[in-house]
Amino acid sequence: MKLHYKIQGDNQAILLLHGLFGSLDNLNMLAKDLSINYQTIQIDLRNHGQSPWSNIMNYQAMAEDVAELCHDLQLANIILIGHSMGGKVALQLSQFIPLQINKICVIDIAPVKYTQTINTPVIKALAQCIEQQLVDRKQIAEVMRQHGLSEPTILFLLKSFKHERWLFNADVIINQYVNICDWQTISPSAIPTLFIGGGNSSYISDKNYPAIFNQFPNAQIDIVEGAGHNVHAEKTEQVLQHLYHWLAD
Repeated sequence: MKLHYKIQGDNQAILLLHGLFGSLDNLNMLAKDLSINYQTIQIDLRNHGQSPWSNIMNYQAMAEDVAELCHDLQLANIILIGHSMGGKVALQLSQFIPLQINKICVIDIAPVKYTQTINTPVIKALAQCIEQQLVDRKQIAEVMRQHGLSEPTILFLLKSFKHERWLFNADVIINQYVNICDWQTISPSAIPTLFIGGGNSSYISDKNYPAIFNQFPNAQIDIVEGAGHNVHAEKTEQVLQHLYHWLAD
């Protein structure tokens, strides 16, 4: 699958992979700073943004898409940065193109299976909006409030609702959500891997540490206090500090 992407800067390549329901713009705050010294490549993953849609949505397929792009762009010595779902795609790539990867940074996700309850309100709200064929943003927002979604979450989702349609493939994401929550344990990777977690988020917790170090023995875990799941957006400067310190090692 030929993915849509945006390139800024030059020198060593940094690939930025967004999370579920997002697009390549979600990591703009990191790309803007990193592109001063690196070539940043922001990618729309399948079924998101301007990339093609598919009925298949799992980490093997998504990693294969990114590996294909790396081949097409003839990339080597790559640094991967992925948030949430994009972080799992980055970790999966350690099994596909290990010799092309220099380092991996994963933002607020661990290589584990998560319960499907995490985004259940979002999935249910989207399903209702689709069933009712809603195209009015105010009506969509109201349905989301009825399902208990926070205002920041509603604003984030509505960024991907343009010209009376969702930019992400909502039907497939709903049907394939079990695969997005899932994770199949992979062979240990020696690639240096930084995990950045939000102190107020439950996605990276002490109970996940064994799974992290078993699969990525050269892992480092940094927690940014006062941040939630979108730690890169909430505490951009702190995340960049962690990134630059780690990249300099």
